[in-house]
Amino acid sequence: MEKTRKRRLIMTGGGTAGHVMPNIALLPELRLEDYLIAYIGSENGIEKDLIKEQHVKYYGISSGKLRRYMSLQNLTDPFKVIKGYTQAKKILKKLKPDVVFSKGGFVTVPVVVAAGRMGIPVIIHESDMTPGLANKIAMRYAKTICCTFPETLKHIPESKAVLTGTPIRAELIEGDKNKGFQFTGLTPGKPVILAVGGSTGAKNLNEALWRILPELVNTYNVVHLCGSGKTDPRYDNIRGYVQYDYINEQMRDLLAMADIVVSRAGANAIFEFLTLRKPNLLVPLPADASRGDQILNANSFKKQGYSAVITEDKITPKSLLKEINDLYKNRNKYIEEMEKSSLQNSIMKIVDLIDSA
Repeated sequence: MEKTRKRRLIMTGGGTAGHVMPNIALLPELRLEDYLIAYIGSENGIEKDLIKEQHVKYYGISSGKLRRYMSLQNLTDPFKVIKGYTQAKKILKKLKPDVVFSKGGFVTVPVVVAAGRMGIPVIIHESDMTPGLANKIAMRYAKTICCTFPETLKHIPESKAVLTGTPIRAELIEGDKNKGFQFTGLTPGKPVILAVGGSTGAKNLNEALWRILPELVNTYNVVHLCGSGKTDPRYDNIRGYVQYDYINEQMRDLLAMADIVVSRAGANAIFEFLTLRKPNLLVPLPADASRGDQILNANSFKKQGYSAVITEDKITPKSLLKEINDLYKNRNKYIEEMEKSSLQNSIMKIVDLIDSA
């Protein structure tokens, strides 16, 4: 009797942790269904190490950035994209996947375009309220477009749109606050603030937080994820404060120990806070440093009562201290609103779409 061939899946996504973590969240269920999984990302992006930690075969390709602003690199990056397309096509021919799942980011464009032109079904996922430039290009080659917010449906072709929510890593729900205290070396007894600047950091947030540390540590323990290369050794010996560039494996324990969270407003992060019922103060990436998607995300969650919001231009040490204290004081109000939410973890919805592609 001929052995049934395992289904083959290629995942892609990169540039920031937000374009990788949802893919990682899907891996356990996909492995239970016995998929052969490979990953295509950039040659040196953050996704490379994150995916290799998951023991998934990784293929790096050339990746150019798609900019909306004037830059000399706009003259050279199209050649990187063309090179990436050629590399992606070669990998696809070799691996012969049944389906490609793309989480977004610039590196996904050559992969999705190559797969679409080769007749390989493509499913893409858009976390933010409005599609980014990479996903806008990818949409025309996709069979299905998954989205997180109901508001996104008006921005994508109706025949391809599926409201799925965003996949949350199962291990985040299994965090242990005691392990969090052991890892950080902090002493239990005070409320814990987890401040997250994102994988690339948040300069204004970091600096304002450092300025108010003397006041904060009188009342709170503070765990500060500053962003890659953004920690400052001047603050290493403040009792009740710890700082890290970036945390992956222990993040579930840090979230478990946190009473409140201060964070950027990436869609994946805010849905994690919602799932875990963590009162949060969002500091969205400003419009002059992005396309404004985090501002839309934050305002949606503020409107629903899940989050407090302070914009980057309004951050001062004084305003940040007030917002943090107000958030902690009113934390139960935010928890009550989050408990009313009907938004669900989307892992099974997306895996079903991959199965049927």
